[in-house]
Amino acid sequence: MSAPTDRSPRDTSGLPAATTAAAADAGVTESATFVFADIAGFTALTEAHGDEQAAELVADFCRAVQSELPASGGSQVKSIGDALMLRVPDPAAAIRLALRIANGIMREHGAPAVRVGLHHGPALGRDGDYFGAAVNLAARVSGQAPGGEVLLTAHTAALAGELDNVLYESRGRRQLRNVREPVELVAAVPADVKTTRGIAIDPVCHMAVDPEHAAGRLVYDDAAYFFCTLTCAGDFARQPERFVRSP
Repeated sequence: MSAPTDRSPRDTSGLPAATTAAAADAGVTESATFVFADIAGFTALTEAHGDEQAAELVADFCRAVQSELPASGGSQVKSIGDALMLRVPDPAAAIRLALRIANGIMREHGAPAVRVGLHHGPALGRDGDYFGAAVNLAARVSGQAPGGEVLLTAHTAALAGELDNVLYESRGRRQLRNVREPVELVAAVPADVKTTRGIAIDPVCHMAVDPEHAAGRLVYDDAAYFFCTLTCAGDFARQPERFVRSP
């Protein structure tokens, strides 16, 4: 009977541990869909509701997202304040995960609005993090999305192909910061639009508001706005132009 071989837990390839460690330090380039999800208007939310409630909402958000990852085959790369960076090998699974994050896990009354951006491409993995143009582009795409939207590159949508109960809506070509050429963007939208109706967004703190349970309702420029608290309604009434996007 031969003596057992002494191997490091990271040495799964049969190579000496020193060789494996050197490869890990060098990093490995792999393609995946990189997903950035964050709470839209987090600064405004913190100003309106205070640091403690904002921190609790971030913790709830992180737990809710993490519970969705196993079904998609995805993993969390890191968290940055109220934002999460995720990695999902399959673009179709990534889009479904993103829709769940933006439209499912935190859409009840009083929850923050969440935006998601994603792009599929190669990135260098090193020490549990990922680097490269694909990661940077995914982050830039996320920054273009309003609360409640899943925004992705047309390249990623093409790789995913047609998905049951998912529609793609063009958002046109956009020039993104530190990206040389304009990028074609599309929004992934649930085909059954009724699943996302009925919830408004407080324009002051960007929390989700059920109109039937809103603390206040104001009309400005023929548009109705709903508020989670009377404090937010008062802030809006004093300076509505601060909170209304120009068309």
